Amino acid sequence: MERIPYYFINGFLESGKTEFIKYTLSQDYFRMRETTLLIVCEEGIEEYDEKLLKKNNTVIEYIEDEEDFNKDKLKDLIIKHKPARIVIEYNGMWDMKNIDIPNSMELAQQITIIDGTTYDNYFQNMRSLMAEMVRRSELVIVNRCDAIEDYNACRRNLKAINPSAEIVLEDANGEVEEEMVMPFDVEADHIDLTDETYGIWFLDAMDNIGKYEGKTISYTAMVMKPEGMPRNYFVPGRPAMTCCADDMTFMGYICFSRHAVEYNNKDWIKLIAEVKYEFRHEYNEEGPVLYAKSIERTSAPKQPIITF
Repeated sequence: MERIPYYFINGFLESGKTEFIKYTLSQDYFRMRETTLLIVCEEGIEEYDEKLLKKNNTVIEYIEDEEDFNKDKLKDLIIKHKPARIVIEYNGMWDMKNIDIPNSMELAQQITIIDGTTYDNYFQNMRSLMAEMVRRSELVIVNRCDAIEDYNACRRNLKAINPSAEIVLEDANGEVEEEMVMPFDVEADHIDLTDETYGIWFLDAMDNIGKYEGKTISYTAMVMKPEGMPRNYFVPGRPAMTCCADDMTFMGYICFSRHAVEYNNKDWIKLIAEVKYEFRHEYNEEGPVLYAKSIERTSAPKQPIITF
């Protein structure tokens, strides 16, 4: 049996989820003759217009309690409405780790909506909840971003949580803000990265395939040798805290060097390398691969862990 695609829209109350869904339902590319089931898990100021729902063959169901958002309830709604697709407006205060979806449903896209006027408050005080949303989403939209003082910091913070997500910042007029401004000269042939700029470069290099092709970079790195990595390869990178102390990751790209065998896990080095973009099975796609020009042992920096 063909599985039912569902679109999962999450964000905190009044972040703009309803407005986003209403806009999407009204677009020609999203219209279909078959039934769309819209499941709403919290009611904000914005409401759904019955005419809009009827015009787009959409039926709406409300789930008010977190414990009622479960596999059995979703199965009952599918039997009741026989939808061709499902749109879920999820409650941002509910624990996403408890979500249990029927096997008859298949995730088509997950999107997180963030209100720029409350972004700083939520990021500082409810970071783990926001991180759980962002980490699972392929698209993150920050609307009303006029209220955010530092666009670059906002984009970096979200990218650090989910490097593969597309981050879109929209102002009050719906205009998209420009991409991150790098704190170093991207046109230079040699880029010397500091403890503060390495993480920014790491995210940008992943997000913009080919941008640093042929350039030389230098930075202080910790050596990491994942099990099974070929003899002449290692990963020079930095441990990073993307959300909280319990949410650590290692940010580094694969590096080729005939001297790789001379270094062990957690050794600190000063690396100079040329950047190339190649397909690697470790990435499952094309990504940055470093070719070492020089490696020198060094001591750990005062702040070995990168924070965002």
